[in-house]
Amino acid sequence: QVQLVESGGGFVQPGGSLRLSCTASGISISQSDIGWYRQAPGKQRELVARFYGGGKIIYGDSVQGRFTLSGDNAKNTVYLQMNGLKPEDTAVYRCYVSDTWGQGTQVTVSS
Repeated sequence: QVQLVESGGGFVQPGGSLRLSCTASGISISQSDIGWYRQAPGKQRELVARFYGGGKIIYGDSVQGRFTLSGDNAKNTVYLQMNGLKPEDTAVYRCYVSDTWGQGTQVTVSS
Protein backbone atom coordinates (compact mmCIF):
# COMPACT_ATOMS: atom_id res chain seq x y z
CA GLN A 1 0.00 0.00 0.00
CA VAL A 2 1.37 3.34 -1.06
CA GLN A 3 1.35 6.14 1.48
CA LEU A 4 2.52 9.72 1.14
CA VAL A 5 3.30 12.11 3.98
CA GLU A 6 3.78 15.77 3.17
CA SER A 7 5.19 18.64 5.16
CA GLY A 8 6.59 22.11 4.73
CA GLY A 9 3.65 24.31 3.88
CA GLY A 10 2.94 27.58 5.60
CA PHE A 11 2.52 31.31 5.29
CA VAL A 12 5.05 33.44 3.42
CA GLN A 13 5.23 36.93 2.01
CA PRO A 14 5.48 37.51 -1.74
CA GLY A 15 8.98 36.86 -2.97
CA GLY A 16 9.66 34.40 -0.19
CA SER A 17 10.55 30.72 -0.30
CA LEU A 18 9.26 27.46 1.06
CA ARG A 19 10.30 23.84 0.68
CA LEU A 20 7.76 21.06 0.62
CA SER A 21 8.63 17.45 1.39
CA CYS A 22 6.81 14.27 0.45
CA THR A 23 7.98 10.98 1.94
CA ALA A 24 6.69 7.85 0.25
CA SER A 25 6.26 4.33 1.56
CA GLY A 26 5.21 1.27 -0.36
CA ILE A 27 6.84 2.50 -3.54
CA SER A 28 10.29 3.58 -4.61
CA ILE A 29 10.39 7.16 -5.80
CA SER A 30 13.27 6.30 -8.11
CA GLN A 31 10.97 4.05 -10.11
CA SER A 32 7.90 6.23 -10.17
CA ASP A 33 6.43 9.34 -11.72
CA ILE A 34 5.92 11.04 -8.39
CA GLY A 35 5.13 14.71 -8.27
CA TRP A 36 3.21 17.67 -6.91
CA TYR A 37 -0.13 19.15 -7.86
CA ARG A 38 -1.99 22.07 -6.39
CA GLN A 39 -5.51 23.37 -6.18
CA ALA A 40 -6.63 26.84 -5.23
CA PRO A 41 -10.18 27.62 -4.11
CA GLY A 42 -12.51 27.79 -7.10
CA LYS A 43 -9.84 26.59 -9.51
CA GLN A 44 -9.01 23.30 -11.15
CA ARG A 45 -6.19 21.17 -9.90
CA GLU A 46 -3.00 21.77 -11.85
CA LEU A 47 0.37 20.15 -12.23
CA VAL A 48 3.20 21.82 -10.36
CA ALA A 49 6.04 19.43 -11.12
CA ARG A 50 6.63 15.73 -11.45
CA PHE A 51 9.20 13.16 -12.44
CA TYR A 52 8.69 11.03 -15.52
CA GLY A 53 10.60 8.73 -17.82
CA GLY A 54 13.35 7.82 -15.38
CA GLY A 55 14.46 11.10 -13.85
CA LYS A 56 13.11 13.69 -16.26
CA ILE A 57 11.07 16.52 -14.78
CA ILE A 58 8.13 18.44 -16.13
CA TYR A 59 6.99 21.73 -14.59
CA GLY A 60 3.75 23.61 -14.85
CA ASP A 61 4.03 26.74 -16.96
CA SER A 62 3.23 29.04 -14.06
CA VAL A 63 6.08 27.76 -11.87
CA GLN A 64 8.77 27.19 -14.48
CA GLY A 65 11.98 28.88 -13.42
CA ARG A 66 10.85 29.47 -9.83
CA PHE A 67 10.21 25.98 -8.45
CA THR A 68 12.62 23.06 -8.37
CA LEU A 69 11.72 19.40 -7.92
CA SER A 70 14.30 17.02 -6.50
CA GLY A 71 14.47 13.63 -4.86
CA ASP A 72 16.49 11.82 -2.24
CA ASN A 73 16.34 8.10 -3.03
CA ALA A 74 17.91 7.14 0.29
CA LYS A 75 15.10 8.89 2.17
CA ASN A 76 12.50 8.01 -0.46
CA THR A 77 11.49 11.64 -0.35
CA VAL A 78 10.83 14.27 -2.98
CA TYR A 79 11.22 17.97 -2.38
CA LEU A 80 9.67 20.98 -4.00
CA GLN A 81 11.76 24.10 -3.51
CA MET A 82 9.59 27.11 -4.17
CA ASN A 83 11.28 30.46 -4.69
CA GLY A 84 9.89 33.80 -5.75
CA LEU A 85 6.48 32.92 -4.39
CA LYS A 86 3.51 34.93 -5.59
CA PRO A 87 0.00 35.35 -4.16
CA GLU A 88 -1.29 33.25 -7.06
CA ASP A 89 0.77 30.33 -5.75
CA THR A 90 -1.60 30.12 -2.79
CA ALA A 91 -3.16 26.66 -2.84
CA VAL A 92 -3.27 23.25 -1.24
CA TYR A 93 -0.30 21.30 -2.54
CA ARG A 94 -0.60 17.54 -2.74
CA CYS A 95 1.89 14.84 -3.58
CA TYR A 96 0.75 12.17 -6.02
CA VAL A 97 2.00 8.80 -7.22
CA SER A 98 0.45 5.57 -8.41
CA ASP A 99 -3.18 6.61 -7.89
CA THR A 100 -2.40 7.79 -4.36
CA TRP A 101 -2.67 11.32 -3.00
CA GLY A 102 -1.06 12.78 0.05
CA GLN A 103 -3.14 14.63 2.62
CA GLY A 104 -2.14 18.01 1.27
CA THR A 105 -0.30 20.97 2.73
CA GLN A 106 -1.49 24.57 2.60
CA VAL A 107 0.71 27.24 1.08
CA THR A 108 -0.40 30.83 1.57
CA VAL A 109 1.42 33.75 -0.03
CA SER A 110 0.28 37.13 1.16
CA SER A 111 1.55 40.46 2.36
